[in-house]
Amino acid sequence: MNGFQSLGITNPWLERLAELQLAQPTQVQQRGIPALLKGQDILALAPTGSGKTLAYLLPLLQRWQTTASRRESNKTKVLIMVPTRELAEQVYQTLMSLSFGHPLSALTAYGGVSINPQMLALRKGLDFLIGTPGRLLDLMHKRALQLDGVQTLVLDEADRMLDLGFSDEVNAILRALPRRKQVLCFSATRSIRLNALVEQLLQQPLTIELASAALEQAHITQQMLVVDKKQKTELLLQLLARPAHQRQQALIFVRTQRMANQLLGVLQAQGYHAAALHGERTQAQRLEALRQFQAGAVQYLIATDVAARGLDIAALPLVVNFELPDQAEDYVHRIGRTGRAGLMGVAISLVAADEVEKLLAIERLQGRLFKREEVLGFVPEHRVPDTHLSQGVLSKQRKKPSVAKPAAPDIVKPKVNKVRQAPSFLTKKPKQGKI
Repeated sequence: MNGFQSLGITNPWLERLAELQLAQPTQVQQRGIPALLKGQDILALAPTGSGKTLAYLLPLLQRWQTTASRRESNKTKVLIMVPTRELAEQVYQTLMSLSFGHPLSALTAYGGVSINPQMLALRKGLDFLIGTPGRLLDLMHKRALQLDGVQTLVLDEADRMLDLGFSDEVNAILRALPRRKQVLCFSATRSIRLNALVEQLLQQPLTIELASAALEQAHITQQMLVVDKKQKTELLLQLLARPAHQRQQALIFVRTQRMANQLLGVLQAQGYHAAALHGERTQAQRLEALRQFQAGAVQYLIATDVAARGLDIAALPLVVNFELPDQAEDYVHRIGRTGRAGLMGVAISLVAADEVEKLLAIERLQGRLFKREEVLGFVPEHRVPDTHLSQGVLSKQRKKPSVAKPAAPDIVKPKVNKVRQAPSFLTKKPKQGKI
């Protein structure tokens, strides 16, 4: 018996899954699909790459087929809210792939493109609407979107929507929804703000919390290489030239658009096929860069956090954090691009002395200390301070005099502080504007 059949999925969806060579459901799919088919609200805490998109689209499609009814102008039956346009496109592509051959009406709605085609599509009524909070609210203000017919609300990457400062937009949209509806909330991390949203919105939900959602990244090897900031580019080039990585694709994260463009120029000057993904690029340029990376025509994709949110890249072996993110939760989403579907992945971070506070926040979130690894020829002049446990809380150690280290063939293995336990750490994110 197909693993999905035991969860209540029937034909023609089983046949379509077979065509897509999807036979065994993931953990979040095993636990979520039966409850969703019964109409239960769901809170799923699952990391990127856990199969959450299929976990809600598949049963929603099956229910759409069995309860098909006339579409109403300016209305939708299923509303899927996502934080970024990239994730909206990826959810849409998955939906279209699953529903191939069926008369499904679906639309993506996000900023950066003309609103007029979206308004015209809504006039005919929709089965599925996938959109970012800012554009959905714009459509509501123009009276092009009415939400009183929504039967199911999906909040995909709800934590990220709150992180990006969309609380006001999300709340305005929620107030326009009917009281009776099914709500499905998916998040990689949990926070005080998310708990408040869940308490307000979900009714007796099934809570699915995967062990890996707490960053038990069993399939991801995480490395922290300490290096002076001025030597980061040279070290990156050496890493990419190593036999273990020289034929691999890699997703390289930076903090700013300026650094993305600068690093793109360096890699292209070295003869590498590289592309950049950030908010300064047009939507067409971003989609083309992603398409080429997924097709293997581009070896290195340099991305900022917001632009890369929701990227779905199969079998990506390597993620490089050229710069640590401002928020520790973004580190979770970055490294979640590798080590998917049971495959092994590597996440390498280049850490300079002025990034120790960011490293400390990552260690707090994971409840563990990372080894500081030094690469021969790149031993930093400015030492990255160690961290330690003080009454159960991670903190920096006082700076100690530098001690000369013996030469090593490649990576010098430093001392490791043992960790027993550390609590999770919650931070409040600033508002960053509309998408």
